[in-house]
Amino acid sequence: MTVDGTSPAPSTTGRPRWVNKAIVIAIGVVALVIAYLILSAFLPRWWSIRVANLADQTFTRGIFWGLTFGIVCTVIPLALFAAAWLVRKRRGGKIGAIVLSILALLVAAPNLLTLSIVLGSNNAAHAGERTLDTEAPGFRGATALGFVLAIALFAFLTFVIVRARRRRAQKRLDATTIDAAGSGQ
Repeated sequence: MTVDGTSPAPSTTGRPRWVNKAIVIAIGVVALVIAYLILSAFLPRWWSIRVANLADQTFTRGIFWGLTFGIVCTVIPLALFAAAWLVRKRRGGKIGAIVLSILALLVAAPNLLTLSIVLGSNNAAHAGERTLDTEAPGFRGATALGFVLAIALFAFLTFVIVRARRRRAQKRLDATTIDAAGSGQ
């Protein structure tokens, strides 16, 4: 019996509902683990080959693409996460925040793939490192430099925007204070 006096709806299989939920969750976890294992063996190699094709074994192209991915794939996700943070309190904002966060992760994927090569300890990460070392020289270091530059750029832009908003708010406050003082005479 439930609290309201009705009996719980029986499941179609004769098992309690929590068992069905546990089975679905277990299948989902197993599927995620299998997907992780497959992707961790595939993605670092695939990404290093893509970057190698872009860099074409030259330092200038490796550095150019590293800086490009480092900056663009950091600034845009940070902006999307900031937008998600601002949108979350509005009507329908939770869904918008989730969508913006997913978009941010998708745009950040190149940096995350490069990071998986640099920090990874499996065979695919080591193969990716060798490919980047020989086929895309300068890419990893330039990506790290681009990341740092993008963080600095985003911090600077955030500072400028917040400072401008505060100045405008202070001017409005000063104007209303002057108007109130002037009308009280």
